Amino acid sequence: MEQLNSTAPESGRLWLVGAGPGDPDLLTLKAARLIASADVLVHDGLVGAGIFDLARPDAQLISVEKKRDRHSMPQQDINALLVRLVREGLTVVRLKGGDPFVFGRGGEELEAARAAGIPCDVVPGVSAALGCAAEAGLPLTHRALASAVSFVAGTCQGLNEQDWRGLAGPGRTLVVYMGVTTAGMIADKLMADGVSPDMPVAILERGTLSGSRAIRTLLAELGDVVAREKVKSPAILVVGRVASLADAEDVMARDFAALLEGQAAW
Repeated sequence: MEQLNSTAPESGRLWLVGAGPGDPDLLTLKAARLIASADVLVHDGLVGAGIFDLARPDAQLISVEKKRDRHSMPQQDINALLVRLVREGLTVVRLKGGDPFVFGRGGEELEAARAAGIPCDVVPGVSAALGCAAEAGLPLTHRALASAVSFVAGTCQGLNEQDWRGLAGPGRTLVVYMGVTTAGMIADKLMADGVSPDMPVAILERGTLSGSRAIRTLLAELGDVVAREKVKSPAILVVGRVASLADAEDVMARDFAALLEGQAAW
């Protein structure tokens, strides 16, 4: 701790900080120290509320929350805001849910800082996939079940054009971020690419936050289960044999029975 405190940030500096999946206890020591010392916290909507309790009483909090099809501030304006604040001599912490470089647009903000000639450092965070999977007791890799794991974004734009062949199936785990709204399309896409309809899937909703839950089902029933269970973001989908190991509400048995009944009708 003495070593961390001896490297306090200078004024007029930008830090891209991973806030983890929501639980303040999952912050790194460096992230917690920077949050506590920042003049300004520019944060997105996935930062756990308890994390703001670490901020100075006089710190300025600026929300740049993004929601599906509705952004409070375009990315280019966020970039400009960060540059302006640093040029005012402020210590700015850009707080991003999960890890800044995993679907967090941290790379774009780092590029903007470099182009403007302002100092910027990156502090990694526990990604949503790792935090949510750990809470559910779901290993993303397993010697007997999966030797590879991939991360994809399930947003609707360009979904049909994305090439996911080889990312899911025996021996592989696929983690889908932002896939709640398009869950049915994602299942159809994977099955069309050859993934078995009875591949286990875990739906991890609000991982590490209050009200979190985990649901196990089958790929063929994914869209129906998401709708029936009224799953809401933030949530991730884990597709692969490892999903059967999740400590979760198990709808897999009844889904599999329904699947067999449907196959008999075919």
